[in-house]
Amino acid sequence: MNIGVLTGGGDCPGLNAVIRAIVRKAQSVGGHRVLGFYDSWDGVLEKRYEELDISKVRGILPKGGTILGTRRGSPFDYPDGVQRTKQVFADLGLDALVVIGGNGSLTVASMLADDHGLPIVGVPKTIDNDVVGTDATFGFQTAVQIATDAIDRLHTTAESHDRVMVIEVMGRDAGWIALHAGIAGGATAILVPEVPFNIAEVAAIVSKRHDRGRYASLVVVAEGAKPIAGTLEVPEPQLDKYGREMHGSISQVIAPELSRLTGFESRVVQLGHVQRGGTPTAYDRVLSTRFGLAAVDAVYAKAFGDMVVLNCGRIERVSMSATRGKTRTIDLALFQDVAETFFG
Repeated sequence: MNIGVLTGGGDCPGLNAVIRAIVRKAQSVGGHRVLGFYDSWDGVLEKRYEELDISKVRGILPKGGTILGTRRGSPFDYPDGVQRTKQVFADLGLDALVVIGGNGSLTVASMLADDHGLPIVGVPKTIDNDVVGTDATFGFQTAVQIATDAIDRLHTTAESHDRVMVIEVMGRDAGWIALHAGIAGGATAILVPEVPFNIAEVAAIVSKRHDRGRYASLVVVAEGAKPIAGTLEVPEPQLDKYGREMHGSISQVIAPELSRLTGFESRVVQLGHVQRGGTPTAYDRVLSTRFGLAAVDAVYAKAFGDMVVLNCGRIERVSMSATRGKTRTIDLALFQDVAETFFG
């Protein structure tokens, strides 16, 4: 049996652990070949791959990033992309392909499996934790820990200078990182894409805190957070080549407005890609390994069109179609409870 594997979308701590688990199980247990495609779907379309064996994945468990490289895009970006993909499957004798990716990659994989009959199994990954169908994605816990460590450090410098720190974290459509890191780091306020904010209310929370003698406020903002219409003027977002909004400037708008409304100096800290890099946490290494092992089981079961997921602590399978064009948003009840109890 020939099993292909690729990593798509943004890099994420734990990708190498999944690749390692796939190779170890496919070879040690099944005696099968694993072909790793470079640079996501580009590697498939261009037949750029390497046969992976146990020696080539040795030592990659704790490493961040992906040894296969990753890019955005898909066969659907080309008029003949699907046909070329089918031809590669035939030419290489691929019995299955494991696609490790987020919402975009899994949507593409689902379309190729369900609509075009290709033998594909999915593994959900993203630091944003926003894939529908699974309780968690690997990379999320690592990103939260990195953000929490940063918040802890920023508390001390904010207190030393009586400042407001506006800390921007990743989260284009869902505020999982902002919510969890904000709770863990004791944020003054948390702003997420799911709940539009009023800058005047945020300023009031900051002022109230300072009135009580607390000389530092940390506002954690997801990059996709948006103000209530008419409460704060923000620039029109630019679009990337895939038509998605390019975020990364909302904190630059919030900070000066908080300074104006409160009279306190505000500074911006954008954690950016630091959240995606480096060594995965122990939790993410274990989850990645479990996903990789389960992906090979799904291939053996010919569960094509499915992805492996975490459900109440168990690894199960659901259709990749569950996540097509969808986003798993935060627990609004938790957000509201935290807001009522801790903000201000």
